[in-house]
Amino acid sequence: MYRLARSLFFLLPAEPAHYLAMNLLKLACSIPFVRMQIRKKFLPAGKPVNAFGLRFRNRTGLGAGFDKNALWLRELEALGFGFVEIGTVTPKAQAGNEKPRLFRLPQDGALINRMGFNNEGVEAVVKRLQAWRRSATSLPRYARNDHSPLTTHHSLLTVGGNIGKNKSTPNEEAWKDYEICFLALHPYVDFFVVNVSSPNTPGLRELQEKESLRKILVHLQTLNARMEVKRPILLKIAPDLTEGQLDDVIDLAKEIRLDGIVATNTTIARPQLETEDSKLETIGAGGLSGLPLKKRATEVIRSIHEKVPSLPIIGSGGVFTKQDAEEKIAAGATLIEVWTGFIYEGPAIAKKVT
Repeated sequence: MYRLARSLFFLLPAEPAHYLAMNLLKLACSIPFVRMQIRKKFLPAGKPVNAFGLRFRNRTGLGAGFDKNALWLRELEALGFGFVEIGTVTPKAQAGNEKPRLFRLPQDGALINRMGFNNEGVEAVVKRLQAWRRSATSLPRYARNDHSPLTTHHSLLTVGGNIGKNKSTPNEEAWKDYEICFLALHPYVDFFVVNVSSPNTPGLRELQEKESLRKILVHLQTLNARMEVKRPILLKIAPDLTEGQLDDVIDLAKEIRLDGIVATNTTIARPQLETEDSKLETIGAGGLSGLPLKKRATEVIRSIHEKVPSLPIIGSGGVFTKQDAEEKIAAGATLIEVWTGFIYEGPAIAKKVT
């Protein structure tokens, strides 16, 4: 059934198709009976998972960039995801890079994106999260998660806030953008993911250098320590780090007692793709995700886990099947995330890989 729907959506450019599909799902879920049937159909059989002090209803989440502005949390919960990373959220709204900026590579089961942190800004996202939390408290008992650290929040869905800096903010002042987003989102998300690894904001990956990272992460931990309720802080890293850079990240994670790592973001490499070189040249720059990233992402997970077995890892990159997910878990991941797999495998992806 989804293959037919996918063939129709693939007739449209990727970004408009994304919004059309999710808004159609939103329309369907606005009818309580339909939403209940969707929830029953797509609910995974996986067991709850505990990680960095939180309880997730299952191990499968949706990576950042899919629901940048917290538009579809009710719908993604109905599709069975254990958690969703909203964002990347920046202090100010920004349009992102020029369109088109999202491209499919069907021969490779991949996407290339150069979105550029397009989002409505942290104030708009906070208002939407406030509304979602209010609506979640009216859920029937069977659909509640009373173990959530958000005491007035009874959704089954755990929400992570993926935060970044505005394009116009110089790197030496990036810590201020992360602070703004952290303080604004703190009451409304369950954990944070610090994004310094997107290839689509000029200079952002320079913040992965050890001392730049230390400044941002230690400052956020200082702010977190002052809060009555502490939120876990994770770091999202690129798959393109050298072994030396990865060792620096691991050393810093141990030193400052980071709560976890998301491995990995998209890659700027183009590893043995089936897509014609002429098409790739036409597409141009951007981060590659999907099946071509699977092997490298798993290697990074394994490397981190071997050096710091106690550090929780969210494994991301090329998860399309249950076997893909099991490979990430075997390498050392505690949780997994999908994104490109959702596009190619459809709305049952959480049930399929959990």
